[in-house]
Amino acid sequence: MQKITAIEQQKRNKERVSIFLDGEFAFGLAFETAAGLRVGQELSEEAIAQLQDQETVVQARQSAFRFISFRPRSIAEVRRNLIGKQYDEALVEAILNDLVAREYLDDEEFAAYWVEQRESFKPRSRMALRHELYEKGVPRAIIDKVVQDVDEDDAAIKAASRRAYRWSALGEDEFTEKMIAYLRRRGFNYRIARKTAEQSWRDQKENDIPAQRR
Repeated sequence: MQKITAIEQQKRNKERVSIFLDGEFAFGLAFETAAGLRVGQELSEEAIAQLQDQETVVQARQSAFRFISFRPRSIAEVRRNLIGKQYDEALVEAILNDLVAREYLDDEEFAAYWVEQRESFKPRSRMALRHELYEKGVPRAIIDKVVQDVDEDDAAIKAASRRAYRWSALGEDEFTEKMIAYLRRRGFNYRIARKTAEQSWRDQKENDIPAQRR
């Protein structure tokens, strides 16, 4: 048995405490794990092992919360992140199930968010969106559902409008060639890419006419 001789709040992390056993630092714990411990309490080796197991659970859960705090994530993304940090697979699955039950993780909401963000800031074709969501581990049925209403013609026009000004000084052939290549890299098929590139060129020239007359 070892006696707790001090419990001190850590200076660098106010949400953690340092546990001292028999006058020496033994290990750090989150407040959540340390709740109920008191100075003078005696701990067996088994009790210490249980505390450290609880601490691993707390750390894994906190790690998951930090990861999803930056932006919505798919279930698979969180799983990969935790497994990559060497947490036990059974623990990871338990944490994922808890996060899903508490509605912190939802693949359909994530996929809808991803498509919305792409449409607003980096338009892609349905094929490209499918690939991105597949890479993030979203189930195929959900991918099919969220991309079915994507208007590829509209997405291509939005994508072109974000790049056309860069090539406004080019001739028609070079402008069209670059725009087609740009749109193809975003997953649009050749027909849509060419149609959009040609329309983008016409729009550029129409917009240039008033400026030239001024």
